[in-house]
Amino acid sequence: MRKLLAALYSLLVYLLFLAVFLYAIGFVENVLVPKSIDSGTGGDIASSLLIDAALLGVFALQHSIMARPGFKRVWTRIVPEEIERSTFVLFASLALALVCWQWRPLPRTAWSVDDPIGSGALLVVSWMGWGLVLLSTFLISHFHLFGLSQGLARLAGRTLPEPAFVTPSLYRWLRHPIYAGFILAFWAAPHMTLGHLFFAIATTGYIFVGIWFEERDLIAYFGDRYRQYRRSVGMLFPRIRMASPRKGVAR
Repeated sequence: MRKLLAALYSLLVYLLFLAVFLYAIGFVENVLVPKSIDSGTGGDIASSLLIDAALLGVFALQHSIMARPGFKRVWTRIVPEEIERSTFVLFASLALALVCWQWRPLPRTAWSVDDPIGSGALLVVSWMGWGLVLLSTFLISHFHLFGLSQGLARLAGRTLPEPAFVTPSLYRWLRHPIYAGFILAFWAAPHMTLGHLFFAIATTGYIFVGIWFEERDLIAYFGDRYRQYRRSVGMLFPRIRMASPRKGVAR
C-alpha cells in the first residue's frame, strides 16, 4: 500500500506541477490565462513592489532551502526518500501558484517595440526560451527531475542508480541551459511593463544565486570532474574558443 500511495502521490504532484508550469508560461507571456503578469488589480508602486518582492522571496527561499543536501538529510527522516523530490516539487508548485495568484501588476510601460518584425522576433526568442527549458529537462531525465521516476521505481521494486555526471547535447555547450531558457523567456518581451521588468530583474538575480548554490553542491558531490567542466563550458552562454596561432616550423 505504501508503494502504491507513493506512486500515486508522485503522479498527482507531477500533474499539479505541469498545470502550474503551463499557467506560469501564460502568466509571463500574457496569453490564455485569466490573470497574467500585466493584468489584474494593481495598487501604488511602493506597495505593489513590496508584495511582489515578498512573493518572489517565498519562492526563492523555498527553492534555496529545500534543495540543499543538508536539508534533504534531515527532511528524509520525516518524508520517505521515494517522495522527497515530489514533495519539493509540490512546495515549489504551490509557491509558483501563489506568485501567479497574488501578483500585483505595474502596467506602466518600461519599453515597447512597435515594429512588427522586431516585436515578432522578440516573441520568437521568448518562446524559444520556454522550449529550451523543456528540452533541457528531458536531456537530464525530466521525470526524475520532477520526482515521478522515484515514486514509480518504488512501486516497481527498482532501485534508481546514483546520480552520474553526464553532459548530454546542450550541456556540452552550456552548464545551465534551463536557466538560460528562463532568462530568454523573461526578458524577450516586445512590450515590457514595470511589473514585468521587476519580475525579470528579480528572477534573473535569483538565478545567479541559485547557480552559485547549485554549483557548490555539484563540486562537493563530483569534485574535480565538475571543476574541470566549469572551467571549460560556459555558464549561460557558449564559450568562444579562439584557435591558438600555429607555431612556425623550422625548415
